[in-house]
Amino acid sequence: MGASARQAARLLRLGPSTERRYRRVLTKAGLWSGTPTDLPTLEQVRDAVSNGLPVRVPLHERSSVGSWRPRIEALWKLGLSAQAIFDRLRIEPEEGAAAFTGSYSAVNRLVRRLEVARSPDAEDVAVPVVVRPGVAQVDFGYAGRLVDPRSGALRRAWFFVLVLSQSRLMFTRLVFDQRPETWIELHEQAFAALGGVPRTIIPDGARCAVTRAAFAIDGPSELHRSYRELAEQYGFEVDPTPPGQPWKKGVVEAAVKYVRNGPLKGRDGEAYDVVQLALTRWTAEIANRRVHRATGRRPCDVFGDEERATLGTLPSNAVERIWWKKARVHPDGHVALRDKLFSVPWPLIGQEVWIRATTRRVSIFHLDQSVAAHERSDRRRTTDETHLPAGRRELRHRGREVWEQRAGRIGFTTAALVRAIFEGSPVVSPLRGVQAIVTHLENHPRERAEAVSRLALLVGDHRYRWIKHALANALDKLGACPMSWSPPGRRRRTSANRVVQ
Repeated sequence: MGASARQAARLLRLGPSTERRYRRVLTKAGLWSGTPTDLPTLEQVRDAVSNGLPVRVPLHERSSVGSWRPRIEALWKLGLSAQAIFDRLRIEPEEGAAAFTGSYSAVNRLVRRLEVARSPDAEDVAVPVVVRPGVAQVDFGYAGRLVDPRSGALRRAWFFVLVLSQSRLMFTRLVFDQRPETWIELHEQAFAALGGVPRTIIPDGARCAVTRAAFAIDGPSELHRSYRELAEQYGFEVDPTPPGQPWKKGVVEAAVKYVRNGPLKGRDGEAYDVVQLALTRWTAEIANRRVHRATGRRPCDVFGDEERATLGTLPSNAVERIWWKKARVHPDGHVALRDKLFSVPWPLIGQEVWIRATTRRVSIFHLDQSVAAHERSDRRRTTDETHLPAGRRELRHRGREVWEQRAGRIGFTTAALVRAIFEGSPVVSPLRGVQAIVTHLENHPRERAEAVSRLALLVGDHRYRWIKHALANALDKLGACPMSWSPPGRRRRTSANRVVQ
């Protein structure tokens, strides 16, 4: 256009030397002369500049790991991080090569350049998922330490969030634990608040929901038995997210962050009831009535207009709450459930069993076979005596009345013997001896048991050893009891005989 070199430099905001250098390159390439209507293309100018002005990196900007680039790039392609590559170069030098003297910063800069230059893979594409109505995502978030209204103690608390994926309608509730029974109760409360049941629920790998998360697309995911029963009763399906991929339930993940940084921020040390009331009000008046960025509408409006009709109906009859728990049988033949103990057959001691509990009944399974069933009560320990060893189940009764009643079922004389034993030892408890005597006499005919009890009263020896040897030597069948005979430990020197009438 006839502008001078100085004018061109000023218009392009370049220094005179820079303008001169570019003009020489373009002149050498034959692109400088011509009319303004016959300008070269951008590709022609770029090629001329690239060939005529190669990039020269200043000495202070040249990388100290340039010669190591092939190996660094090979390790990076294997999935190693910058720190792992730096450690590998230091402790595993290549054979015949000089020792690595570069810094971690240099390796890290080269790795970042490789990442920027890498072409995106198909797996890097974030494919937007078409949100179907009637799908809910659930999760727990940490709420801080709140005051428990029952104990008055400061306890760790969590909040439960259920979000409908289409409308973004939210349900929240505070809890002090993440047990399976709590998880089930929270779902029931959410269904009641929504007035229906979502068709699909997407949890993460929480142990209260999923006992085994599949690592491959063809691997099975095992739901917690309590959660499976809940899904069958209410008619929804469970779609657990793969482990370590929380972004696949991003709706509830964003909701958890929204709740944590909103109504629960700075609530440590406050009372549970106060925080729960504030959370409920915030959910109803703020979260569900704001204009959501993803939908451009209020969640309550989208839910009422579109999503409410897609929810399943609540069961007409009251649903019996069922929860399962895995437990190990204690050495006393019992398993624990909510501070209550229930017996199982004693050969299962040390084995793992499943407990299926309802509000009225507790059933216990081993290898999917029912091994015990109990009715629920207020007692701390519920024991079925048939679950104890046959020769030892009687020993669990420690009261005098129980053993006097058992002795009375044998006969009047045996009951008198037991009473005499208890009354004759006011300081040291004779309970263990009475247990051995009554249990031993129950294994003999009633006539012999009564006769030996009569002999024990007459002789005045109430020991279990004397009664056992008397039965073994059939003294109850003799008309006379020789005083020269006595069980081991009670030898008496006399030749007189005593006639027992």
